[in-house]
Formats: sequence, C-alpha cells, structure tokens
Amino acid sequence: MSTDESKRERPTKYIFVTGGVVSSLGKGLAAASLGTLLEYRGLRVVLQKFDPYLNVDPGTMSPFQHGEVYVLDDGAETDLDLGHYERFTSGNLTKNNNLTSGQIYELVLEKERRGDYLGATVQVIPHVTDEVKQRIHDVAKAQNPDVIITEIGGTIGDIEGLPFLEAMRQFALENGKENVIFIHCTLVPFIAAAGELKTKPTQQSVARMQSLGIQPDIIICRTEHELDEDMRRKISMFCNVDQRAVIQAIDMKHSIYELPLELRKERLDRITCDLLRLETERPDLTDWEQFVDRIISPSHHVKLAVVGKYIELQDAYKSIYEALTHAGAYLDCGLEIVRIDAEDIEKHGAEAYLSSVGGVLIPGGFGDRGIEGKIAAARFARETKLPYLGICLGMQIATIEYARHVCGLEGANSQEFDPQSPHLVVCLLEDQKDVDQKGGSMRLGTWITDLKPNTRAYELYQSATITERHRHRYEVNPDYKHVLDDHGLTISGTSPDGTLAEIVEIEEHPFFIAVQFHPEFLSKPNHPHPLFRGFVEALLKSSELPLG
Repeated sequence: MSTDESKRERPTKYIFVTGGVVSSLGKGLAAASLGTLLEYRGLRVVLQKFDPYLNVDPGTMSPFQHGEVYVLDDGAETDLDLGHYERFTSGNLTKNNNLTSGQIYELVLEKERRGDYLGATVQVIPHVTDEVKQRIHDVAKAQNPDVIITEIGGTIGDIEGLPFLEAMRQFALENGKENVIFIHCTLVPFIAAAGELKTKPTQQSVARMQSLGIQPDIIICRTEHELDEDMRRKISMFCNVDQRAVIQAIDMKHSIYELPLELRKERLDRITCDLLRLETERPDLTDWEQFVDRIISPSHHVKLAVVGKYIELQDAYKSIYEALTHAGAYLDCGLEIVRIDAEDIEKHGAEAYLSSVGGVLIPGGFGDRGIEGKIAAARFARETKLPYLGICLGMQIATIEYARHVCGLEGANSQEFDPQSPHLVVCLLEDQKDVDQKGGSMRLGTWITDLKPNTRAYELYQSATITERHRHRYEVNPDYKHVLDDHGLTISGTSPDGTLAEIVEIEEHPFFIAVQFHPEFLSKPNHPHPLFRGFVEALLKSSELPLG
C-alpha cells in the first residue's frame, strides 16, 4: 500500500483547546501555533472555533466589543482567531470552521418548527450537543484532515459554554482516547508581593474541567516567568497530568510568531503526536525561524501612520497589522506604526500628526465619526507625495477627497455620511437599497477583479485577474467614474463586467493606491500580500530611517 493510500485510511485525530481563569490567555494563538508545528511534521491540519455567545456571527458586533470581523472566501463573517488559523497554517477555511451558540440554537429551532424531532421534547442534551458534534464531523468529511484542532471560546465555568463542553466530553467518549485529546490553557500569575508564581488558579480551573467529566491531557501555562521543575511537578500532581505535558507559554517579547518556536522547545508537538499515536516526520522550521529573525532584527526601519476610528483597540485592525508585519519581514524592514485617531486630525489638522511619518494607511470602518479627519489625512498624503494605501473605507475616502479637491466637485461625499450631498461619489449598491437586515447582508467573500494593464496594480499582482475578499455595502458611484478618471484618478481594477470600481490609483504619485476589498485577509508570514509588499517597498524608498 502506498504512503498516500495509508494516509487516507488513517483516522482523523481531534484536539480540543479550552481556557480557564481569565479570557485573553491566547488560546487561539496556542491552537494556531500547534497547527503550525503539526503542519511542519507533514500532517494535514484544520482549525475551527466554537464561540458560546448567542450572536449568530460577529458581523453585527462593535469592534469595541469583539475586535476585527474576519471574512472567509465563502463570505462567512467570523471570529478574528480564524485569521490566526489561516495565517499560521496553509488552511483555507469556510463557514463550517466557526460555530456560535446562536447558529446552533437557530438550527435546532428550525428543525423543531419543521417537525424533524417528531414531537419529542427538545433539550440541550441531546439536540444541542448533537448539532455541535455534527459540525466537527462535517468539517472532517469536507476537508479530510489528519488533525482537527477545535478551540472553545470563553472560559471554563461560563454558562454559555457548558453545552459545548458536554458535547466535547461525549465526542471523546464516542471516538476513543487514542483519537481525542484536551489541551487546557490557564494562567500561572506572578504575585509581586509574595515574589512567586501561584498555581492555585490552574488547579481550580482544571478541577472545574474534571467536574464536567473532562480530564486535560496537556496544560499550557501562560506566565510572565519561567516555570521551574518543582512548579511543573506541583501542577502535574494536583491536575493529574503527566509532568512533561505541563507546557510553559511565557509572554513573547517581540512577536506572536515566536510562539510556535517556543512551544517547539517545550516539545508540545511531540507530546501531542505521542498522545494521539501519530507517526510523523521531524519538523524543519528553518524558514519560520528566518521569518522571526527578520521581525526581531531588521536591517531597515520605517515609520507609517494608520488613521482609524477604533485606533485604541489593537484587535480592531488585527489583520492589517499582521499583513504589515509580513511585508516588513519579507523586505527585512522594521515598521514603527503610529496609531492616529481620525477625530484628532479633525481637531488639530493632518500636518500635526502626519508630517513625521513616511506613509499613511487608512483601513475600513463604518459610520461618519472621524470621516473628515480621514479625508484630511488622504489629502495630506496625496499632496505631500506620502505613500498611501487605502482599504475598503480607505478607498472611498480617497475617492471623496479627490472628487472634492481635484475634480472640483464641491460637497462630494458618500451616501452613507451625507445622503443630501450634491455629488454622491460613493453610493449604496443597487441590490442593497431595500436591505433592512444587518447581519450577513453586505457584499461578502471572494469576488473577481480584472486589472487594467500598465497600472501599478497590474505591476504588483503580475496578473490580469485576481480574487479578493470583500466586506462592504457602499461602492464608488459608476456615474462619476469618467470624471474621476479624466482628472487622473485611474480606476485600475474593476468587476468583470466593468461596472464596479475595485482599485483606484494616481499614476504620477510615488505610491497612491486604494482598494475596495480587504487584502489583509490573504497575507501569510512568508507570503506577504503584493499590495502590502508594494506599500512597504514605497515606504523604504521614500523614508528609510537609521537603526536605533
């Protein structure tokens, strides 16, 4: 039997990642990093996220509540951890890789209304738990991986998460100990007054897991300080876990991309494969190590501004920051990102904030707060020849600014911000005009864009046709395409039928390009997106700073 045939017949293995004590322990990064390590061992890995909240998806949630909404090829609006999953592995995920309580209860109630349960009393067990388990089987069948890593959102003890944990307990029982393991992420805090680390939070969290019928196989300890052998032995004894399976996850000093290398030192991947009886090749992480080295010790250094409206929230523009990191590492360039609130520019002017940076990036967003500040930032970048990259709203901002100050269309605006504007250069899509429901109702997912030859966009992509992920409701008004183009704002990318503007650029500018889609969702550590790579190259040419 060939190796390929043997691999196809090998049963899928399952890893469940949970968290305790507090949120934001890094479960998603731990799961993604383990996925990285297992892929380097030659395994096909798929990750998924189960979120206990009752929202159907995060699409209607405020960035202040949830951070970034990550969009997949099929248009699913998902948790930002799926961005980590796709960046840290080769995975191309679908709507089946993110599940919420809202989706589960919606499905169960639809079945009840149809009579699928034949008059039975509908209960959390078995009806809700069966649907949770079915989603795992669906992913296994559709994507045929060697390993599925499932992260359970929230913390142990959250009432919303109990059905998911019960489903996981059942799933482990039904599929056998050799095929299922549990990894529990917990906190080992350092108490400064006592001058020592404390294991009691970990003990209590694991005890709660055990009370639910789940015994963790591996404990990942988030900590600020090294765990000595006595500390590991203590956690092992009180949590009923093999001492070598007590894994230290110390805070990363420079980058989240260090985490797979640190977990490799802790032998997390080897222990996981041993527990699941997986025979694999020895991993060679040389290219990942080189990528991390370029992040930590770059040869060049530039400064750029990100002008947004949720700027104080690190997670609101997570994928953009990561895509910039990828491009910077590829070009051996460190990036100093200055986060600027667009409302501050409205109060004090663009020059006060942008005169000391080498380039400007304006990301996506919704609502009219800070819009005039963003328009002022785009104008400053255009007039002073600063490299400019606009994404989604950033393209609409660039179009409004150009229409006002170059085309002479006084009062030009977007229908979203000023429906009474005499020049609605950005307007609602025709098929959006009668849409009242907010969730999942925008232009979402992968769409085709045709590129115009002899443009910067064509030069960067080296292709006449591209596919990119979208998430928006408004578009450049087709009625104004000719006046914009006649005045020098080239529409270098359009929908295949030519009606929708997808990319605009200014030919005589060192680098001024804006796109309606979200290129940040397709960037990978060692494969930066061409737009971000081009942007950082332009920053290097125009504003390189000395090291130190």
